Amino acid sequence: MTAPLPRLPHALRLAALPLPLRPLSLLLGALTRRMAQAHPEMTRRMGDHADRHFLIDPVDLPWLLLLHPQGQTMTAHRRSRPPACDARIAGPLSAFLAMMHGAEDGDALFFSRDLAVEGDTAAVLALRNAIDDAELDLAGELAALSGPLAGPLRQALLRAERASGLTLHRQDDFA
Repeated sequence: MTAPLPRLPHALRLAALPLPLRPLSLLLGALTRRMAQAHPEMTRRMGDHADRHFLIDPVDLPWLLLLHPQGQTMTAHRRSRPPACDARIAGPLSAFLAMMHGAEDGDALFFSRDLAVEGDTAAVLALRNAIDDAELDLAGELAALSGPLAGPLRQALLRAERASGLTLHRQDDFA
């Protein structure tokens, strides 16, 4: 039996509540474009499913994320106004991060009910397989976007990972 997934501290959820969605969406969009350009095989691997809209619902955050892989966009939305989507994936932020970084298997997260899927499940499976194959590293992608602040940002993310228990980088790259 694996250890339970860490939960985002309530104080962080409260701190995220007043964040303006436009700057958050700009950052998420830049990050999505960076990952799509660094890993073009992800979109190809998804085939026709790359044109779907995925609602990522980190239940411990105050907003929803809409991902459109083919359009290389991700935008933040208030929970009170969810956008239209082809599929919805809901669960704690820690589950999404653990799956992205290879610390947890996506199928196991679904069967343990840590992640819930609604809508086009074939598209969700294609997205999960594309993410698995790309071996993404969120800390590395954020560092690549931060230019001269890459080193300090990596150190800050490593400290945040240790303090929170969240998986913020690829597990096979851990030093």
